Amino acid sequence: MKGIRPRQRITQANWSDYLKARAQHAQDDALKQFFEASLPSPETPISQVPMVALDMETTGLDERRHSIVSVGVVPFSLDRIKLAERRYWVVKPSRSLDEESIAYHHITHSEIATAPDLDAVLDELLKAIAGRVVVVHFRNIERPFFDAAVKARRGEGVMFPMIDTMSLEARMHRQTLWARFRRWLGRPPVSIRLNASRARYGLPTYQGHHALVDALATAELLQAQISYHYAPETPLKDVWC
Repeated sequence: MKGIRPRQRITQANWSDYLKARAQHAQDDALKQFFEASLPSPETPISQVPMVALDMETTGLDERRHSIVSVGVVPFSLDRIKLAERRYWVVKPSRSLDEESIAYHHITHSEIATAPDLDAVLDELLKAIAGRVVVVHFRNIERPFFDAAVKARRGEGVMFPMIDTMSLEARMHRQTLWARFRRWLGRPPVSIRLNASRARYGLPTYQGHHALVDALATAELLQAQISYHYAPETPLKDVWC
């Protein structure tokens, strides 16, 4: 991919090159259209950026052995959440559900019995996020799982820049001098899980581990983070990764 390997870490400087190369060389029509949809430049103020919160529930934490079972997306901007445009899919995993994963995400055998494979909804999902900056809480789940799932079905993966609300919380509560001093004193680190992060901004507690609800929760969290710690003029490059 013009010198960029699919699993190679992509930096701020070469996201643009990567996306252009994928638009030129993607073989799958839906992926080609996805990559051809232009994203805002890294200098764009965050207040002008169209975004979409994305959450996935999975059967485990390893994309090589586990599968996606549901996907939720909620389009939004800094001042508006577009609930009327929300989307939610339950999809059939490649392996059977186990009791542990059912207890976690509450999706049962009967729900997936008639659910489609991810491939059947993938074109629709790609259209829902195309041209928007994707916002997640912990990109180390959504990014590798989505890439692996698409690669298994279309023969080529999909990577794109994201805003990670967990990463933003880590900057403020795990990586500061004060946070390091707390660790030196032997105190436990501040939680940066989704509900704990929301509580710091006075946001309500939602029932977790539902892809659509968690996508909404992530959108609201980013709005609060920008309001408290950044500014509407903050360039996109300061918060995406």
